[in-house]
Amino acid sequence: MDRGSERDTPPGRGAGEAAAGRIPLAVVVVDRDGLVSHWSSGARRLFGASRQDAVGQSAVDLLPVSGPLTEDPDNDAGRDPYGGDGDFGPDLVASLGGHSAYPTAGRARVAPHTGPAGEEPPSGGTSDAAAPRPGASGGERIDVLWWAYPLIGPGPSRLLVLAADATRLREERGHDDESAERISPGFARHTELPASEDLERRLPEILPNMGPDLSGRIASQVLELGYPVLEFSQFDRVPVTPYWGVPRRAGRVRAEAVLPRQRSAPPVVAGAGQELEYAAVRERLEFLNEVSSAIGTSLDLGETIREVTSAAVPRFADFAGTHLRAAVLAGEGFPDGPPDATTVMHRVWVEHNDEPGRWDDTTPVGESFAFPEHTPFYRCMVTGEPVLIPRVTEELSDRISGEFEKRDLRPLIGGRSLLIVPLKARNVVLGFMVLMRRPDRPAFDDMDRTTGAELAARAGLVLDNARMYTYQENVADTLQDSMLPQVTPRMAGCDVATRYLPGTRLGRIGGDWFDTVKLPGSRTALVVGDVMGHGLNSAAMMGQLRTAVQTMATMETPPAQLLRNLDDLARRLGENYLATCLYAVYDPIRGEVHLANAGHIPPVLVRAEDGSSELLDLPTGAPIGVGGVPFEATVIRVAPGDRLVLCTDGLVEVRGSDIGEGLAALCESAAHPAASMDAACDTIIRALNTRGGRKDDVALLMARLNGIPGDHVAEWRFDADPREVGRARGLVADLLTEWRMPPQTVETARLLVSEVVTNAVRHGGAGPVGLRLIRTDALLFEVTDDEPALPAMVGAGPGDESGRGMRVVSRLAREWGANATGHRKTVWFEQAVTGH
Repeated sequence: MDRGSERDTPPGRGAGEAAAGRIPLAVVVVDRDGLVSHWSSGARRLFGASRQDAVGQSAVDLLPVSGPLTEDPDNDAGRDPYGGDGDFGPDLVASLGGHSAYPTAGRARVAPHTGPAGEEPPSGGTSDAAAPRPGASGGERIDVLWWAYPLIGPGPSRLLVLAADATRLREERGHDDESAERISPGFARHTELPASEDLERRLPEILPNMGPDLSGRIASQVLELGYPVLEFSQFDRVPVTPYWGVPRRAGRVRAEAVLPRQRSAPPVVAGAGQELEYAAVRERLEFLNEVSSAIGTSLDLGETIREVTSAAVPRFADFAGTHLRAAVLAGEGFPDGPPDATTVMHRVWVEHNDEPGRWDDTTPVGESFAFPEHTPFYRCMVTGEPVLIPRVTEELSDRISGEFEKRDLRPLIGGRSLLIVPLKARNVVLGFMVLMRRPDRPAFDDMDRTTGAELAARAGLVLDNARMYTYQENVADTLQDSMLPQVTPRMAGCDVATRYLPGTRLGRIGGDWFDTVKLPGSRTALVVGDVMGHGLNSAAMMGQLRTAVQTMATMETPPAQLLRNLDDLARRLGENYLATCLYAVYDPIRGEVHLANAGHIPPVLVRAEDGSSELLDLPTGAPIGVGGVPFEATVIRVAPGDRLVLCTDGLVEVRGSDIGEGLAALCESAAHPAASMDAACDTIIRALNTRGGRKDDVALLMARLNGIPGDHVAEWRFDADPREVGRARGLVADLLTEWRMPPQTVETARLLVSEVVTNAVRHGGAGPVGLRLIRTDALLFEVTDDEPALPAMVGAGPGDESGRGMRVVSRLAREWGANATGHRKTVWFEQAVTGH
C-alpha cells in the first residue's frame, strides 16, 4: 500500500498515483505527552478532523477505538473480508498511549471526529476539494488498518502512526481469488519498485509540515525498523504470521514487520491450519537465514561472538548473553569432555534493549566463574539441550538468584520468559546463550525453543571455526616467537634494538629473522635473513638456517665463507630452499664492520658526526640456495656513535610502488634523531608503515656502534715458560688496581688468569702465549696459544695434582668458551665486576 496521491483519486484514475493496490495514507505524529503534534490532510479526510482541531489534542481521545468489528451485510460469510472478532493482540489504544516498545500493526474500528471537518488544504498548499470518505462523519465507525512506530531521539516526537481505509482497500482490490495477501505502507502491487525503496522515497514527502531534519530522522528510524505488514488469508480471514515483537531490519530478505496471530481465531475451512503452520515455519526460516548471513563475517573469535549475540536482539529476544568456556576463549584447543561444576565460563558479550546500564553491574562482560549446579544454566551446560522456562515465577526467581553469591538477579529475570540454548561443535558444549523476553512480549514456546536451538547450532559452527582459527593463530605466534632470538640489548661495544612485525596474510608465519651472536674479542655478529615464501615450511627453513649461522659464527667463520657454507647447506636440504641474508661482524676495538651479502637489501649507515645516512654499496650476491655464485666481503670503517640499520624487504616493499622509494624513506627515517634505540626503531616502523599495502612480515635490527676506547684494552705476550704465569698474574692485578676495581674482583681475576695461562704454557706448544684484557661492563680475558685442540673439563681424583683448572674457570667466571682459528686457539672468559 502506498500513500499515492493527496487527492482521493478513484481506482483507475490518474497515471499511477491510484494504481491497483494503492490508497492514501493518514499520517499522525504523537509527542511524549500523548498529544498530536502533526496531522496530515490524509488524516483529515479519513478521520474527519481538521489539522487545527487535531494538533494539541489527546491522540487517544481523537481516535477512539469503539469496539469489535460488526458483521458486514455485504459479505456472504457474514464477516468483514479482512476482519475477525476485533481481538487482535497489540491494539491501537495501547500504541497511542505509549505502552508498546515495538513497531506494531493491526485492525481497528475508530469513531470519526464529530466536529467540523474543516477545509484546510493539504500539505504543500494544494487545495483539496474532495470531501471526507462517505460515512466518515455521520457517526459510522471507520474500519482502518494501522501501523505504529515508536520514535526515539532528542525531539518530542514519540510515535508515528500510519492509517488506511480498510473498506476502500477492499474495494480497490476488486478480487477474491488470492489465498493470501500482504499489506504494508511501503508495498504497492503491480509495480516494479521494491517496498523499501518506494517508502523511503515517499515517506519524507508525506510527513506534514516538518523540517528536513525531523522528517529525515523519523524516516531513517522507520526504514531501520522495517515496515509492518498485515497478512490476510482468504480461508481464515485473520492475520496468520506469528508475532515476533520486532520487525526484521530493512535491507534483509524482505523488510516487513508482522501482526500477531488472533488469540481467539474463528472457525476456518479445511487447509487453513496448514497455512498457519507454513507461515510460522517460513518466518522462522527467514529469520535463521538472515542470522546465518549476518554472523561469521570475521574469523576473529570476539567479533564472531558479538555478531551471534546481537543477531538475537531485538527480533527474537530482549536480552542475549553469550558464555564460552574459558579454555575455548583462550585459544587452548578443543576442550576435553563435557563441562561440569568446575568448568569456568566466561561472559563474552551481552546485548539487550533495556535502559542503558541496567545489566552492567549484575552481568558484567568479561566476568569468569563456574555456574552453580542447581540452576537452569548449569542444566543446559551439562546436558547440551535447550532449557525453556515460559515465565520465571517469583519462586523460581528467588531460587535461581539464591544460587549466585553477592548478586540479586530477581529484578532482572522475574516475570520474563527464559530460553537457554547450548553452543556446540562436534557434539561438545563450547558454551551457551541466555535469551530472555520481557513480560510484555509473548513467552517463548516450543517452536521458539526449536528456533533457538537451530540458531545456537549455526552459531556453534561459526564459533568453532573462529576458535580453530584463533588456536592456529596462537600456535603460529608461539612458533614464530620461539624462533626469534632474545637479543641482549647491550653487547660489548654496541647497543642493539630490534622489531618484528608478522605479516598480514592468513597464518602470519613468515621466514624473516634477525640475530646477534657474541664473538671473541668483544666482536658482535649481526644477521638479518628472509626465507622466500610464507607458512610453516618457510618458518622451519628459517630455523635451520638461523641455527647454522649461529654455529658457524661462533667458529669465527669469515662473512663470505659463512654465506658460501650456508648456500651449500640450503642446496643439500632441498631444491626449494631459497633465502636472502646479510651478515655483518662489528669489531669495536678496530672500529670496523665486515659485511657480506646474499641477495639481501643493503643496510643503512647513519653517521654520528653529521647525522647523515647512506645506503651502503655492497656486492649484492645471489640468494642462498642458488649455488655457484661467489660471495664477497666488504670492510666499512665506522666511528663511535654510528648506527647500522638492517631490515628485510617487507619494510620497504609495497605492492604497486618502486622499492627505491621505500629505501629512500628508510634512509630518511633512520637519520631522524631519537631519544633511544627503541624510539629510533619505532620511528622507522611508523614512517614506512604509513604508506599502507604491507602484507609481508618485517624484521628490523638496529645497532649503535659505540666502540671501545684504546685505554680500555691491554695486551701482553709471554714465553711458554711456567715462570711467566706469575708475571701475568701481577700485570693483571696492577692494571685492575689502576682501574680501581674492587679487591675481590682483583683476586678472582688473578686466580682465573693463573689457571688459563698455566694451561696455555703446559699444553699450547712452544710458541708465545698472548693475553688480552678488555674492559666493558664486564672484564673480558682472552688467552691465545699455538695448540688448535680445544680444552675440555676432565675429572680429577683426590690425589691428582692437575685437571681442575677449567672447572675453576667454569665455577668463577660469568661465561667462558674457546674457539680455534687456523693453527691457534683462544680461550676466553668473562668476569663480572663485583662491588663496583
